[in-house]
Amino acid sequence: MNLVTAHDYAWVRTSPLFRHMMESGYTLTLIRGRSPQEVLRAMQAEPRGTGEGTTGLIEADDAYRAEVDDDYWDDSHVAGAFKVPGEDGDWTVVLGFDGGLGSPYAESLSEGGRVVAHSSNGGKPIDLFHWFEDGQLRTTFEWPSVRDGSSPDELVPLLREVGFPLTPEGEHDDSAPVVDGKAAVLALAERLTGVRVTESLLQSATYELGLVPEQPAEEWTGVVIDITDAHGERLYREWTYEEIAAASDRARAKANAPVRITHNEPPAKARSERERHE
Repeated sequence: MNLVTAHDYAWVRTSPLFRHMMESGYTLTLIRGRSPQEVLRAMQAEPRGTGEGTTGLIEADDAYRAEVDDDYWDDSHVAGAFKVPGEDGDWTVVLGFDGGLGSPYAESLSEGGRVVAHSSNGGKPIDLFHWFEDGQLRTTFEWPSVRDGSSPDELVPLLREVGFPLTPEGEHDDSAPVVDGKAAVLALAERLTGVRVTESLLQSATYELGLVPEQPAEEWTGVVIDITDAHGERLYREWTYEEIAAASDRARAKANAPVRITHNEPPAKARSERERHE
């Protein structure tokens, strides 16, 4: 049985590579049963040859960004993929310094298999975890006590085992020891994939490289404010597009309304006193 915990990933906080990942924003995705070439094709990536280790991956990504017009920035990035053995067969590991965009192809890539991904958006406190199984998002979270997906509570026992401070019911446990959340996420990913991600593994792999194009913006249907503090207290509010449009119309109508200036007559008593002195 794989008993890895956050303690086994304590290296992440002293790793120059991991520091670069966190500062740049990254997505690390593990896909079971698909080759690196197949994964990059599914991501619609333009082949960019191979790169030796993370040095080669970073150099290829930097070279692409040097090609981009400084006046126009898009979210295209060079991703690297390589194959490793893991639970129930081979897995493809995909690493991209993409600003924490996540893995938009994970759902389709998990058809008939499993995809586990985690990301960070580069300096801002948004770190996400996703577990897909057979085309379905099973569990996702930023804070482990606030989970979503088709089976948000299925991983609670594993979350607790790797070190997340949760009660058996999956609520935040203030009495539990503080844990490095990123180290715990990597341990959780290993529990689900059987792949031990190490600095050496990422640095020494030969990556199949591909330029992943910017994803088209989706038409939005609403706005959600979902804020959870360090104690698991959650503020959730959702507005539909129609509600926002109606509020905008009201504000616009109020701003464009003609301004009426009225003369304020003095009270009757004061007026009569004034007239008498005249």
